[in-house]
Amino acid sequence: MALRSTFNLFQKNTPSLAAANRLVSWWSNVEMGPPDVILGVTEAYKRDTSAKKMNLGVGAYRDDNGKPYVLPSVRKAEELLLSEKLDKEYSPIGGDSGYCAAVAKLAFGEDCAALKDNLNVTVQGISGTGALRIGAAFFSKWYSPSKTVYLPTPSWGNHTPILKHSGLDVKSYAYYDPKTCGLDFQSTLSDISKIPEGSIVLLHACAHNPTGVDPRPGQWDELSNIFKSRKLFPFFDMAYQGFASGDTVNDAYAVRKFVADGHKVALAQSFAKNMGLYGERAGAFTVLCADADEAARVMSQIKILIRPMYSNPPIHGARIVKKILTTPDLNKQWLGEVKGMADRIISMREKLVAGLKREGSSHNWQHVTDQIGMFCFTGLKPDQVERMTKEFSIYLTKDGRISVAGISSGNVDYLAHAIHTVTK
Repeated sequence: MALRSTFNLFQKNTPSLAAANRLVSWWSNVEMGPPDVILGVTEAYKRDTSAKKMNLGVGAYRDDNGKPYVLPSVRKAEELLLSEKLDKEYSPIGGDSGYCAAVAKLAFGEDCAALKDNLNVTVQGISGTGALRIGAAFFSKWYSPSKTVYLPTPSWGNHTPILKHSGLDVKSYAYYDPKTCGLDFQSTLSDISKIPEGSIVLLHACAHNPTGVDPRPGQWDELSNIFKSRKLFPFFDMAYQGFASGDTVNDAYAVRKFVADGHKVALAQSFAKNMGLYGERAGAFTVLCADADEAARVMSQIKILIRPMYSNPPIHGARIVKKILTTPDLNKQWLGEVKGMADRIISMREKLVAGLKREGSSHNWQHVTDQIGMFCFTGLKPDQVERMTKEFSIYLTKDGRISVAGISSGNVDYLAHAIHTVTK
């Protein structure tokens, strides 16, 4: 009886767990963060009940029926891998060596002297984001001339957080001209020529995200010369090799030109878009070095950075990439599929412009076909974007960027009508 009374007294004087949580919380200082811009567009799209709704915000390829597309070459590679009955052991810290060799050759070319002399330090990254994160961490720790990275205006929204989270400063240089919806090349040259020597400058190798505006080969040549004269470090982000023009060699022009001109570049690669491996997170980070000794030291330090970050990379996506790149018949098939995806996107650009002309639009829409890759900066203003959503259930980001991969033969005319309506 006494024991029961003592227990009841304890209960009476002891607050419940819920009450205790109300009194004291370790996380009461945590602020609500802003929603992701792209995911916000997708969520709004999902809530819409219109049969004609379109999601032009998501950065993922869709086939002409608007469905996610798994490349047949990827399916075939998975079948071959399954038949090999491979184990699931840990990958090395830097990833599979065969994978790293294959992706470096894809980027820099079979005849690249730096690869032949083993001057490339290439490690597997967790897609392009992870590759950029490895690079940013390496620059932050070991690049002594500068801790500032210059980005084009605008740039991919995740570039700045990745760089800043690694302890780097971020500044910008002129790139896009809203008046022409094209490249403001003279301002780009002017800004880059004023960047302090030794600074890191990030370049989109092809299919600039988010604008779809790329320099022409001759303009890349000029940029290479300025980088050399100004002693700037080129850090390339190549997330769309092959996906832009349909030709992996053509899309690697900028990277290969800079290397041929003697630049010791850094490069982040992704296979999310050109192999459709979005969820497999297959990417790579490469640094070109001066000699074998430097390469060995750089590799050792990159591994030290990766180890506490995620220990070692996932294996399945890397195996798919390696199988496709190192199996001649499969590689040929993949190159054809990449061209097919790029050609479909190019055709959607052309059909959109043709549809706008049929609608009677008096605006010049040439920038839609001049731009390249998955994304297009339409030139639509925020109020016009809002009308697109409210009146037509067409979802895109407020800056007027659309994912051309979200357009199909079945809805391109509807999109043209909507754009004409809000811009006439």
